[in-house]
Amino acid sequence: MRKAIALLAGLAILAFVNFGIWGRERLLTEGQIVLLDLAPVDPRSLMQGDYMRLNFALANQAFPFGSRREVADGKLVVAVDSHRVAAFRRLDNGAPLAPGEVALRYRIRGGRPNFGTNAFFFEEGQAQAYANARYGEFRVGSDGEMILTGLRDDRFRPLKPKR
Repeated sequence: MRKAIALLAGLAILAFVNFGIWGRERLLTEGQIVLLDLAPVDPRSLMQGDYMRLNFALANQAFPFGSRREVADGKLVVAVDSHRVAAFRRLDNGAPLAPGEVALRYRIRGGRPNFGTNAFFFEEGQAQAYANARYGEFRVGSDGEMILTGLRDDRFRPLKPKR
């Protein structure tokens, strides 16, 4: 009996994990591309090892530094231009989105709003390939969930590691 319960529990855990993976894979293939303008971060910690710390201009527009402690997790609405670059419109209040608008989910962590992630990881020795990053490229689902899929330069070209 204990073996059957353990087996069922293991199968339930595997099903739950695989459902999460399936949802992320679906977001990567079906989510729309939205670019978020990168904002400067402390240059002493811009490059640390094998990742780049990210800060987005959108966070500074939507949440001025003095108001961040009063904000809870939620969504904000952005307008997307012809290059897929997002511009802040408003905090989501449940009103329907206008054409060209997208809702983005954010989470407040440590007093800072996070959009999907606050770091971009890359192979050791590839920091120079990403030094000219201007935009974070995200795939965004209809529910506002986001996955960072890459970085782009000031001409909207994807940045790739040097081989």
